[in-house]
Amino acid sequence: MNKLELQKNANEVRKSIVTAVHAAKCGHPGGSLSAADVMTYLYFEEMNVDPQDPKKADRDRFVLSKGHVAPALYSVLAERGYFKKEELLKLRKTGAMLQGHPDMKGTPGVDMSAGSLGQGISVAVGMALSAKLSGEDYRVYTMLGDGEIQEGQVWEAAMFAGHRNLDNLVVIVDNNNLQIDGSIDQVCSPYPIGEKFAAFNFNVVEIDGHDFDAIDEAFKKAKETKGMPTAIIAKTVKGKSVSFMENQASWHGAAPNDEQFAVAMADLEKVGEALCQK
Repeated sequence: MNKLELQKNANEVRKSIVTAVHAAKCGHPGGSLSAADVMTYLYFEEMNVDPQDPKKADRDRFVLSKGHVAPALYSVLAERGYFKKEELLKLRKTGAMLQGHPDMKGTPGVDMSAGSLGQGISVAVGMALSAKLSGEDYRVYTMLGDGEIQEGQVWEAAMFAGHRNLDNLVVIVDNNNLQIDGSIDQVCSPYPIGEKFAAFNFNVVEIDGHDFDAIDEAFKKAKETKGMPTAIIAKTVKGKSVSFMENQASWHGAAPNDEQFAVAMADLEKVGEALCQK
């Protein structure tokens, strides 16, 4: 898939994120929007997956460690064809398939349930080790929030992954610099993020997480790297492409009202129109 097609798909994913959170009247749009480009690349270009056979044994695995941005994962899965987009309108509804955090038992394409921050990377490390022990060649990807990496469990998992030379593991940090209480450097700074992962024997790549050329190059470098896991530090914009949400911590966990929803969708329509002119 070429860069323009990926950009168009990512914009559709963002429309779905906003639509789902608006319909639910709750959720986490800011970090979902910042993660949309990398997630789109993973499911449309990078990973060996099949929407018609979500549990196939040799598939690549993805663990959303920052589980609260489930709207991004659900929107990508719907766009990729794992389930109908209409399900997004039932986000967080009682009895519906799409819960507030990913549920591997109830949602096609979800490889691991997620909730408490810090735990997802540990599961991903276990999956990667399992592949090594079993002689399987599938790869494992996990996405963390930059606020999430304030959790100590993250670094225990990183230490183990580096020690065991898990070169089939890619850790992505969605570095939008904002968490629920404000900017991460003021709440409890994890910087320099790349140097910390490098200290645990990771190959580190730092990129613009909205640049598909950079994203493509980073994942290719990860595949070429042997003997160590890779950490991709993706610099992103929280609330990306929605004018009033960009770089605003207040949109970490809030749903747009009807008027705000209309503005957000108009913003995303403009992005789509610009892409169609290319």
